[in-house]
Amino acid sequence: MRNLKIATRESPLALWQAEHIRAQLQQVHPDLQIELLGMTTRADQWLQTPLAKIGGKGLFVKELEEAMLRGEADLAVHSMKDVPMDFPEGLKLEIICEREDPRDAFVSNKFASFQELPEGAVLGTSSLRRQCQLMQLRPDLQVKSLRGNVNTRLRKLDEGEFDAIILASAGLQRLGFFDRITERLQTDICMPAGGQGAIGIEIRSEDQELAELLQPLAHAESSICVSAERAMNQHLNGGCQVPIAGYAELVGEAGERVRLRGLVGDASGETILQAEAEGAVEDAENVGVEVAEQLLAQGAGEILAAIYQQES
Repeated sequence: MRNLKIATRESPLALWQAEHIRAQLQQVHPDLQIELLGMTTRADQWLQTPLAKIGGKGLFVKELEEAMLRGEADLAVHSMKDVPMDFPEGLKLEIICEREDPRDAFVSNKFASFQELPEGAVLGTSSLRRQCQLMQLRPDLQVKSLRGNVNTRLRKLDEGEFDAIILASAGLQRLGFFDRITERLQTDICMPAGGQGAIGIEIRSEDQELAELLQPLAHAESSICVSAERAMNQHLNGGCQVPIAGYAELVGEAGERVRLRGLVGDASGETILQAEAEGAVEDAENVGVEVAEQLLAQGAGEILAAIYQQES
């Protein structure tokens, strides 16, 4: 019998995800003893500052990774959209679990849909990706930064700070807030972040025993799609908090091909670049690179360079 420690952020959603993985692991390995190690990350300490201003790469995971490298934890459970492309030496992404709804959710107490927002309405989001897409559709809106965990963001909406907010559908569903989703934004309206809705598990590279224990939790379709999305992001040298979106899905009669759509925009929504590619599932990462190359050919590199310069 092995005792495991899961490093997790202490937000309600992060704890839900860690508990979910613990329950799944104990279902397939009843003899496992699993403890949660709650931690506070840099992203949790700077809640008054927009994420793009304090750096995206590793923002939600650095402290968890350090705990694993010190031997204080055996694995870390992450929202895949928050996971950087590269991992510290000695750590690796072992599996990606089955994905929840990847779409963004429009949440409002006053208006039934995004398009029904009146001119000048205040929309809350912490994401430049969401901001650039929604500002292109509705440049008349006031977009203001919204930080904090899901409960905090909903409270700010209920207190009247915003007319509407945008959150990930997956997070709301996992926390039982189904009734707060006013509208699920289709991916052609607001393309999600790469990996959105998926949970990933990171472990020490040499821990082969744990890698084998985790395999029953792996989900092939989710892994293929998220791999394509992350390959695109990596080729663009994109962090977690820049206006890059990517959404892959399996197509074909037997789901034997993967189709990826990608997007890069500026924060104002004045410039939005889009690209698409398709290939065999075993070439998912190459499909991601192809979409990134199309975007770079359209000028994505210049847009992202300008955004990084503003952040520095």
